Amino acid sequence: MLKRINKVRKIIMIGLTKNVGKSSINTKSGEKIKRILISRPNHRLGNLLLITPLLQEIHNAVPGCKVDLFVKGGLAPILFENYENVCRIIKLPKKPFKELFKYMNVWVKLRKHRYDMVINLDKDSSSGRLSTQFASASNKVFGENIEELQMQFRDYVHMGKRPVYLFRYYMQMLGCDRMQQPIPNLDIKLTAEELFEGKKTLEKIVSPEKKTISIFTYATGSKCYDETWWDTYYNKLLKAFPEYNIVEVLPVENISKIGFKAPSFYSKDVREIAAVIANTAIFIGADSGIMHLAASSQAPVVGLFSVTKPEKYEPYGNGSIAIDTNKVDFDENIAKVKKILSGQQSESLQYA
Repeated sequence: MLKRINKVRKIIMIGLTKNVGKSSINTKSGEKIKRILISRPNHRLGNLLLITPLLQEIHNAVPGCKVDLFVKGGLAPILFENYENVCRIIKLPKKPFKELFKYMNVWVKLRKHRYDMVINLDKDSSSGRLSTQFASASNKVFGENIEELQMQFRDYVHMGKRPVYLFRYYMQMLGCDRMQQPIPNLDIKLTAEELFEGKKTLEKIVSPEKKTISIFTYATGSKCYDETWWDTYYNKLLKAFPEYNIVEVLPVENISKIGFKAPSFYSKDVREIAAVIANTAIFIGADSGIMHLAASSQAPVVGLFSVTKPEKYEPYGNGSIAIDTNKVDFDENIAKVKKILSGQQSESLQYA
């Protein structure tokens, strides 16, 4: 019932705010872009990690530019702690109606600083559009669709890449042309120490004599594959890759769709989870926040899609792929995993 109410409320708010604001760039001011506000008032792990390509793009395009983030919940400071260009993180409470005074106070804080540019990452976010309108800035990007970009770039619809293309589009008007540069990957920026600790943790779970495949069998709602599907897939992985360890990364709910048959790793620390996955040869899991976390760890990722659109959320970079399991059967799925792993072996032989 609550989910239905929230869905209706979201539809109403989108309808009320869809015409709030219009992107505008002041090309005559001559001012340099020194401070940017990114608005993504969302608390979900995946949606926050999808900000990281834009943060890297801002650093590359405008070195020294400081970035403030307008988000929700307490996860952002952990995810972006190694981004030197991130300055302030303005956090809305996850449940605004239970913390109304705090919620209103955050909006007051939003107005205190003046920015050279405000970027709303999700055009369908009512809070995102309102915050972009409310913030004080000479240049505002509300996230409207640019047909020219959609025609030019096949991957324009991707939720991590689209903000980068839009930023580049408007920065062109200010004399900075980076439109043809590669889009940065998701990156949580793990330190060497975190990676080393992740390696030690993994070696306590499985033998370091073998490389490791990490799997994540959980996801929210209809994105989650059932026990029968995962049991079949897991047994096929065991048969196809006897020379690899298989480790299951468990969700915070501590649920296993394979009945805890594989050695498993559990943590509530997202950076620790990323560091462990980074030390595996490949990660396989359904579209979820952990899938995006795996991509941000720089491990090759096989994203399993059955409900959401791969073109919007697929993992990319480091050999990552998306598989539409409505169209690809288990055997073809395994073949795609083999291709990624065999490519790694060829590379290691090349540089041996």
